[in-house]
Amino acid sequence: MTPGDNGASTPEEDDPFGYLYADGQARGAQPPSGGYGYPNSVSRVRAVGERQYGQQQPPAYGQVPQQGAYGQPNAHYQAPETLPGGPASTTRAPRSAPPRRGPNTKGLLIGAIAVVAAVVIGIGVAMLNGNTSDNKAGGGASDTPSTSQSSQPSQSASSSASGDLPKSDAKDLQLAGGASTASGVKGASAAGGTYVAGFNKVGASLTWTVNGVPDAGKYSVYFGYSVPGKDATATITVNGTASDSPVGLKNWSHGPAGDYEKGWTKTFSYVQLNKGSNTIKLSCEQGNQCDALIDQVWLVKGWVNSGG
Repeated sequence: MTPGDNGASTPEEDDPFGYLYADGQARGAQPPSGGYGYPNSVSRVRAVGERQYGQQQPPAYGQVPQQGAYGQPNAHYQAPETLPGGPASTTRAPRSAPPRRGPNTKGLLIGAIAVVAAVVIGIGVAMLNGNTSDNKAGGGASDTPSTSQSSQPSQSASSSASGDLPKSDAKDLQLAGGASTASGVKGASAAGGTYVAGFNKVGASLTWTVNGVPDAGKYSVYFGYSVPGKDATATITVNGTASDSPVGLKNWSHGPAGDYEKGWTKTFSYVQLNKGSNTIKLSCEQGNQCDALIDQVWLVKGWVNSGG
């Protein structure tokens, strides 16, 4: 069997693309009708610019407009507010967050005022307690004279006694129990350098009769004395009433042991006196250590270290 032209085949066997080849064209092959080279395809010609992107095209006559699936928007739908002349958008702007509140300055101020008030009340209570203590100390002295010594008697208190309140030297005191005046030890402040000696034994005493006390009340009675480098004590009796607290005759001058000459100093006791005449006695009693020389006695108004 030799190749040859058997003639036109049946339409089913025609090559739809035979018109593209020379032999097909020689047999009279024609491009199929319709658009884009496919059978039965439809080509609609539109004028340039007629179709616009994004706009919905009207359906052809007799065709049903295509709808999306149930509940789905049409792909060609365009919101009215996006069209020219459509209604304005009613979208609301997001609401701004409310401003944050600052610190509670009113509460802080009230707290600060409460703290200040508590401090002021505490100071007032402390002052009242201090005054109560002083009043108790003062009230107790009206019955029984109390004795108190400072760490070292001040010079201002002793100098204030001159001229206003009574003062006495050793030679003007009433002595008993073996006490006597002497002047062999230097440093005594009394006139002529005299002092009371022989005080270092139980029963020895000196008594001062005080005249001319201007007012009844609190006084401090001072004693000038010397000790031989060691502390001593004595008992004070005012208007016949002995004090429970001894008078401290301390070695405030820090003199060496056995040296009376370098041991001169002073001390004081609180007393409650009557107006006019009073008696003040300093004595060596059981339990006292009385190795001391006494040269002067004087008064100062008030209790010098208590503000009285």
